[in-house]
Amino acid sequence: MAHLHDVGRFTMPPGLSDMEAYAREAFATIPDELRQHLGDVVVQVEDFPDDDTLEEMDCETPFDLLGLYRGVDLARKSAQDMPEDIDTVHLYRRPILDYWCESGEDLVDVVRHVLIHEIGHHLGLSDEDMDRIEASA
Repeated sequence: MAHLHDVGRFTMPPGLSDMEAYAREAFATIPDELRQHLGDVVVQVEDFPDDDTLEEMDCETPFDLLGLYRGVDLARKSAQDMPEDIDTVHLYRRPILDYWCESGEDLVDVVRHVLIHEIGHHLGLSDEDMDRIEASA
């Protein structure tokens, strides 16, 4: 498994296990302002969103969605929610790699940005709030 600093050495695109490692390391750097509100959130890496998700999110192509929060955001969570309703952040490897290639940004930074924004959605934050938190971290 590659370490974050080995990203530039790939002769093949990072696989699912590599992206999971980046997500774990990125998760460990989540700002305290977000971390203090996190409960049981699972991060799951997949190549692409499934067809139902693409339709639900009104995506034109499978590359339109980099990540997605699934669950009840904390602003709407109640004591009646079932414990088996595990909150999940989905990261989509192929769209993230596509964005990375087009943007020229560091891959780890892209993964971290998507992760922070999806966790922010979990917390019910606006995009502006998340940009501010990420910029100050």
